[in-house]
Amino acid sequence: MVHWDVPRTPTGALLAVRFGEDLGVPAAVSLRGTGLRADRLGDPRLEVTPATELDIIRNIVGAAGDEPGRGLEAGSRFTLSSYGIWGFALVTSPTLRSAVDVAFQFLDLTFAFTRIERRPGRDGLRLVVTAPDVEPALQRFVVEREVAAIRVLERDLLGDRARPVAVEFGFPEPSADVVERCTALLGTRPSFDAPETVATLDAGLLDLPLPQANEVTMAMALEQCRELLDRRHARTGVSGKVRDLLVANLADPPEARQVAAALAVSDRTLRHRLAVEGTTFRALLDEVRERLAEELLVRGGLPVAEVAVRLGYVEVSSFSQAFRRWKGMGPRDYRARHGEGLLART
Repeated sequence: MVHWDVPRTPTGALLAVRFGEDLGVPAAVSLRGTGLRADRLGDPRLEVTPATELDIIRNIVGAAGDEPGRGLEAGSRFTLSSYGIWGFALVTSPTLRSAVDVAFQFLDLTFAFTRIERRPGRDGLRLVVTAPDVEPALQRFVVEREVAAIRVLERDLLGDRARPVAVEFGFPEPSADVVERCTALLGTRPSFDAPETVATLDAGLLDLPLPQANEVTMAMALEQCRELLDRRHARTGVSGKVRDLLVANLADPPEARQVAAALAVSDRTLRHRLAVEGTTFRALLDEVRERLAEELLVRGGLPVAEVAVRLGYVEVSSFSQAFRRWKGMGPRDYRARHGEGLLART
């Protein structure tokens, strides 16, 4: 899910504004109501929330129209270097498969608006892309944008060995000229009217060594990603207070009503204030557990059963199921892949 209040760099906003200008939408129109100035979007110290970046896209689509395929054009502008340290962590990974693991581990460091789920398939790794709960005019745009970004990332990581990503869109098939443009952007003809949108990475590519793989450099990049993500997740407002209460009592996590009482508000008020900040009590509990699980498993080297207890799970199986939902694999497999050099004490 998208954490709408977790800030990101202004790169996504800058690329969106430039895309709008190419469509004839002035920067002032793209940035209307956001409080941002075009001359500041190149400042790396500036932070933009996903909600604000989406407002920019909303302004562009409102001014230029929601023609199918435009999201693909926008997403094709994201290169590996657009993502900063996250992109560096990917390019120094040993294989495409491990790069995908890193990508999901630090997805909040990207410019994603959709929920992306990994599923193994007969032909390769299926990345299921689900639109956020926004107006239909934006749903297609952001889904297309994510699919195009996946294609560009695979190409940038593998170079000449890259193959076109097979794409199924959960949207009606557009006109022939739009299909032709989509085919040119993706390098292969996508299918339409599918049950859901899926981008499939070829199974034969997943374990190929990446040309710039470097174990030491990757470890340094991952550490910087963790530190950056920690800073961005240092929430303010009500969600920050809820997160602090959960972290302090995670072995026996309080219920939402207990947290509401601790904050001297009603259950309904707590739900409303969290909704305004783009989250829920359950999402915050999941977020805290996911981040600490990774920390305790990989960096702490604790047994899986002990991690489950520390995170407030009564049964190890419940923790394992939740971890698989977060990371796409079980906790033992995750530590084996990410905790090289640690003793396996499970």
